[in-house]
Amino acid sequence: MMKLLGSPASPFVRKTLILMHEAEIADMEFVQVTASPLGGEEALNAANPLGKIPALVRDEASTLYDSRVITRFLNEHAKAGLYPEERLWEVLTLEATADGIMEASVGITYEKRHRSEDMWHHPWLDGQWTKIARALDVIEARWMSHLHGPLDMAQIGVAAALGYLDLRHDDKGWREGRPALAAWYEVFSQRASMAATDPAKA
Repeated sequence: MMKLLGSPASPFVRKTLILMHEAEIADMEFVQVTASPLGGEEALNAANPLGKIPALVRDEASTLYDSRVITRFLNEHAKAGLYPEERLWEVLTLEATADGIMEASVGITYEKRHRSEDMWHHPWLDGQWTKIARALDVIEARWMSHLHGPLDMAQIGVAAALGYLDLRHDDKGWREGRPALAAWYEVFSQRASMAATDPAKA
Protein backbone atom coordinates (compact mmCIF):
# COMPACT_ATOMS: atom_id res chain seq x y z
CA MET A 1 0.00 0.00 0.00
CA MET A 2 1.22 3.49 -0.83
CA LYS A 3 1.92 5.94 2.01
CA LEU A 4 1.37 9.68 1.82
CA LEU A 5 3.61 11.56 4.26
CA GLY A 6 2.30 14.93 5.31
CA SER A 7 0.58 17.23 7.75
CA PRO A 8 -3.13 18.11 7.55
CA ALA A 9 -2.32 21.81 8.01
CA SER A 10 -0.18 22.00 4.86
CA PRO A 11 -2.11 23.39 1.88
CA PHE A 12 0.01 21.24 -0.46
CA VAL A 13 -0.95 18.13 1.49
CA ARG A 14 -4.58 19.18 1.69
CA LYS A 15 -4.68 19.64 -2.08
CA THR A 16 -3.51 16.04 -2.43
CA LEU A 17 -6.00 14.75 0.14
CA ILE A 18 -8.89 16.54 -1.58
CA LEU A 19 -7.95 14.79 -4.82
CA MET A 20 -7.90 11.45 -3.00
CA HIS A 21 -11.41 12.04 -1.68
CA GLU A 22 -12.77 13.24 -5.00
CA ALA A 23 -11.19 10.31 -6.86
CA GLU A 24 -12.13 7.82 -4.12
CA ILE A 25 -8.56 6.56 -3.76
CA ALA A 26 -8.52 3.99 -0.97
CA ASP A 27 -5.25 2.10 -1.48
CA MET A 28 -3.19 4.61 0.46
CA GLU A 29 -2.21 5.22 4.08
CA PHE A 30 -1.80 8.77 5.39
CA VAL A 31 1.19 9.13 7.72
CA GLN A 32 1.43 12.38 9.65
CA VAL A 33 4.93 13.86 9.82
CA THR A 34 6.44 17.18 10.82
CA ALA A 35 8.19 19.30 8.20
CA SER A 36 10.24 22.38 8.96
CA PRO A 37 12.72 24.59 7.10
CA LEU A 38 14.95 24.06 10.14
CA GLY A 39 14.86 20.28 9.73
CA GLY A 40 11.92 17.87 9.87
CA GLU A 41 11.50 14.26 10.87
CA GLU A 42 14.06 11.73 9.69
CA ALA A 43 11.33 9.57 8.14
CA LEU A 44 10.39 12.50 5.91
CA ASN A 45 13.98 13.43 5.09
CA ALA A 46 14.68 9.82 4.14
CA ALA A 47 11.72 9.82 1.75
CA ASN A 48 12.33 13.31 0.34
CA PRO A 49 15.85 14.70 0.67
CA LEU A 50 14.39 18.22 0.46
CA GLY A 51 12.41 17.55 3.65
CA LYS A 52 9.17 18.86 2.13
CA ILE A 53 5.62 17.55 2.21
CA PRO A 54 3.80 15.81 0.75
CA ALA A 55 5.88 12.77 -0.21
CA LEU A 56 4.32 9.66 -1.71
CA VAL A 57 6.09 6.43 -0.80
CA ARG A 58 5.31 3.69 -3.31
CA ASP A 59 5.88 -0.06 -2.99
CA GLU A 60 8.91 -1.14 -4.99
CA ALA A 61 9.12 2.20 -6.83
CA SER A 62 10.71 5.58 -6.27
CA THR A 63 9.15 8.00 -3.81
CA LEU A 64 7.37 10.90 -5.47
CA TYR A 65 7.50 14.44 -4.12
CA ASP A 66 6.31 17.91 -5.01
CA SER A 67 2.55 18.10 -4.78
CA ARG A 68 2.07 18.67 -8.51
CA VAL A 69 4.04 15.51 -9.32
CA ILE A 70 1.98 13.54 -6.80
CA THR A 71 -1.37 14.87 -7.99
CA ARG A 72 -0.53 14.08 -11.61
CA PHE A 73 0.44 10.55 -10.59
CA LEU A 74 -2.68 9.99 -8.47
CA ASN A 75 -4.89 11.39 -11.20
CA GLU A 76 -3.48 8.80 -13.62
CA HIS A 77 -3.60 6.09 -10.94
CA ALA A 78 -7.31 6.68 -10.34
CA LYS A 79 -8.21 7.73 -13.90
CA ALA A 80 -9.86 10.73 -12.25
CA GLY A 81 -9.83 13.09 -15.24
CA LEU A 82 -8.75 16.10 -13.21
CA TYR A 83 -6.19 17.15 -15.82
CA PRO A 84 -8.43 17.19 -18.92
CA GLU A 85 -6.43 17.29 -22.12
CA GLU A 86 -8.70 19.86 -23.80
CA ARG A 87 -7.82 22.53 -21.24
CA LEU A 88 -4.60 21.11 -19.80
CA TRP A 89 -2.49 24.26 -20.08
CA GLU A 90 -5.14 26.36 -18.37
CA VAL A 91 -5.43 23.81 -15.56
CA LEU A 92 -1.67 23.67 -15.07
CA THR A 93 -1.33 27.47 -15.11
CA LEU A 94 -4.11 28.05 -12.58
CA GLU A 95 -2.78 25.22 -10.40
CA ALA A 96 0.66 26.87 -10.51
CA THR A 97 -0.95 30.15 -9.48
CA ALA A 98 -2.61 28.43 -6.53
CA ASP A 99 0.68 26.79 -5.57
CA GLY A 100 2.39 30.18 -5.70
CA ILE A 101 -0.20 31.54 -3.27
CA MET A 102 0.51 28.58 -0.99
CA GLU A 103 4.29 29.05 -1.18
CA ALA A 104 4.07 32.72 -0.25
CA SER A 105 1.53 32.00 2.51
CA VAL A 106 3.63 29.24 4.04
CA GLY A 107 6.69 31.49 3.81
CA ILE A 108 4.91 34.15 5.87
CA THR A 109 3.89 31.50 8.40
CA TYR A 110 7.45 30.21 8.76
CA GLU A 111 8.92 33.72 9.08
CA LYS A 112 6.59 34.50 11.97
CA ARG A 113 6.90 31.07 13.56
CA HIS A 114 10.68 30.75 13.55
CA ARG A 115 11.72 34.33 14.28
CA SER A 116 10.85 36.54 17.22
CA GLU A 117 8.66 39.49 16.25
CA ASP A 118 11.51 41.96 16.54
CA MET A 119 13.38 39.91 13.92
CA TRP A 120 10.59 39.80 11.33
CA HIS A 121 11.70 41.18 7.97
CA HIS A 122 8.69 43.31 7.19
CA PRO A 123 9.62 44.28 3.60
CA TRP A 124 9.87 40.56 2.79
CA LEU A 125 6.57 39.81 4.53
CA ASP A 126 4.90 42.65 2.64
CA GLY A 127 6.38 41.38 -0.62
CA GLN A 128 4.97 37.90 -0.05
CA TRP A 129 1.51 39.26 0.67
CA THR A 130 1.70 41.48 -2.40
CA LYS A 131 2.27 38.36 -4.53
CA ILE A 132 -0.71 36.66 -2.90
CA ALA A 133 -2.99 39.68 -3.37
CA ARG A 134 -1.93 40.10 -6.99
CA ALA A 135 -2.62 36.44 -7.73
CA LEU A 136 -6.03 36.61 -6.05
CA ASP A 137 -6.90 39.70 -8.08
CA VAL A 138 -5.98 37.92 -11.31
CA ILE A 139 -8.12 34.91 -10.38
CA GLU A 140 -11.03 37.25 -9.61
CA ALA A 141 -10.60 39.11 -12.90
CA ARG A 142 -9.70 36.32 -15.33
CA TRP A 143 -10.35 32.85 -13.99
CA MET A 144 -13.88 32.76 -12.57
CA SER A 145 -15.37 31.08 -15.65
CA HIS A 146 -12.81 28.30 -15.26
CA LEU A 147 -13.57 27.91 -11.57
CA HIS A 148 -17.25 27.52 -12.41
CA GLY A 149 -16.52 24.81 -14.98
CA PRO A 150 -16.20 21.03 -14.50
CA LEU A 151 -14.10 19.95 -11.52
CA ASP A 152 -10.37 19.83 -12.19
CA MET A 153 -7.11 20.06 -10.28
CA ALA A 154 -6.87 23.83 -10.66
CA GLN A 155 -10.10 24.32 -8.73
CA ILE A 156 -8.86 21.98 -6.01
CA GLY A 157 -5.59 23.89 -5.79
CA VAL A 158 -7.31 27.27 -5.49
CA ALA A 159 -9.64 25.92 -2.79
CA ALA A 160 -6.70 24.52 -0.80
CA ALA A 161 -4.87 27.84 -1.08
CA LEU A 162 -7.87 29.85 0.09
CA GLY A 163 -8.45 27.43 2.95
CA TYR A 164 -4.89 28.00 4.11
CA LEU A 165 -5.35 31.76 4.00
CA ASP A 166 -8.36 31.33 6.28
CA LEU A 167 -6.36 29.05 8.58
CA ARG A 168 -3.18 31.12 8.96
CA HIS A 169 -3.84 34.61 7.60
CA ASP A 170 -7.49 35.34 8.28
CA ASP A 171 -6.54 38.80 9.56
CA LYS A 172 -5.60 39.80 6.00
CA GLY A 173 -9.22 39.58 4.81
CA TRP A 174 -8.55 38.08 1.39
CA ARG A 175 -12.27 38.23 0.50
CA GLU A 176 -12.35 42.04 0.51
CA GLY A 177 -12.68 43.34 -3.04
CA ARG A 178 -13.04 39.83 -4.48
CA PRO A 179 -16.77 39.03 -4.22
CA ALA A 180 -16.86 36.50 -7.07
CA LEU A 181 -13.97 34.45 -5.69
CA ALA A 182 -15.40 34.64 -2.17
CA ALA A 183 -18.81 33.43 -3.39
CA TRP A 184 -17.23 30.60 -5.36
CA TYR A 185 -15.22 29.45 -2.35
CA GLU A 186 -18.28 29.58 -0.11
CA VAL A 187 -19.95 27.02 -2.38
CA PHE A 188 -16.86 24.90 -3.09
CA SER A 189 -15.99 24.63 0.60
CA GLN A 190 -19.25 22.76 1.17
CA ARG A 191 -18.00 19.77 -0.84
CA ALA A 192 -17.57 16.57 1.17
CA SER A 193 -13.89 16.44 0.21
CA MET A 194 -13.33 19.88 1.73
CA ALA A 195 -15.09 18.99 4.96
CA ALA A 196 -13.15 15.72 5.23
CA THR A 197 -9.80 17.51 4.86
CA ASP A 198 -10.51 20.58 6.98
CA PRO A 199 -7.29 21.06 9.02
CA ALA A 200 -9.26 22.73 11.80
CA LYS A 201 -10.93 19.37 12.41
CA ALA A 202 -7.78 17.26 12.18
